[in-house]
Amino acid sequence: MNELKSQDRIVGGMAGRYATALFELARDTGTLDAVAADLDAVAALLAQSPELRQLVRSPVLGADEQLKAMSIVLDRMGIGGLTANFVKFVASNRRLFALPDMIRGYKALVAREKGEVTAEVTVAESLPEKYLAALKEALRSVTGKDVALKLQVNPAIVGGLIVKLGSRMVDASLRTKLNLLRHAMKEAR
Repeated sequence: MNELKSQDRIVGGMAGRYATALFELARDTGTLDAVAADLDAVAALLAQSPELRQLVRSPVLGADEQLKAMSIVLDRMGIGGLTANFVKFVASNRRLFALPDMIRGYKALVAREKGEVTAEVTVAESLPEKYLAALKEALRSVTGKDVALKLQVNPAIVGGLIVKLGSRMVDASLRTKLNLLRHAMKEAR
């Protein structure tokens, strides 16, 4: 029971309950990584397809229509097993609108199970793999845990990087340094 309470702190609400149920099923069947990979594929398709997002969010479509449409999508993607059954169950219960939150919740539970933390890293341009590995190693030495990087490229930061890890943030971007220098020069006048 204490394990469930600690999981509730990671994910909450209706989406959290669904994510927790899927996590427990996947853990019991030894398919945590396979389900995570399938859910990543579904999340990627949701991000790319406005039509699929509309299907997922539409209050006009009934559960049967959403279930049929999602079944076709899952078949074409080659997703079956526990993930397909879960998405179909969510559709039949008219909860598809919360699927992105369920996916995020599941991923958070898997990360905690594996002792991983996720760092959101913003860079001005893509980093070579050796720099990403060095950044992961530096963050692992700070946290004592494996770190998964969620990388964003934003040319507006000019250079450097911004790292968000839990409630901590380190802004070592060139834009921030230039803004600090500009403010210091204004005050010196």
